[in-house]
Amino acid sequence: MPCATTAHVQLCASELVTNVIQHLGEGIPVTVRVWCDGGGPTRLEVTDPDPCALPVLRAAVGVEEESGRGLALLDALTVRWGVTQGPSHKTVWCEVREGPSDGGVVPGRGAVSVASVSTGRRPEPESVAGTTTAGRGPR
Repeated sequence: MPCATTAHVQLCASELVTNVIQHLGEGIPVTVRVWCDGGGPTRLEVTDPDPCALPVLRAAVGVEEESGRGLALLDALTVRWGVTQGPSHKTVWCEVREGPSDGGVVPGRGAVSVASVSTGRRPEPESVAGTTTAGRGPR
């Protein structure tokens, strides 16, 4: 199955970066990484400098509420997702497979300000071991 480089990856990235802005504030440095090793799922990582502000998947959100659906959307679109914590940062990650509705079409251009964006090969593991603290395993 080809790597997912489509609307689902963009939507997940948007939701994760929005969570950083909403919960930590504007101007927080964020690193976004996207890569795919061969035909496996596309991995997306969003790293921010607050190891304590962890995402929480809400069981239900009221119809009138304006927020609270981002992680439910991420959960529905991904193969799995989670959080890895380091001593001075956390990384929320997810793995996305190209779906039949993706069709390789990328929606219109958009921009998100981030400290750094990298694509390509999977980075080497960090020297400090992280701990998965939340998320969902493979379906």
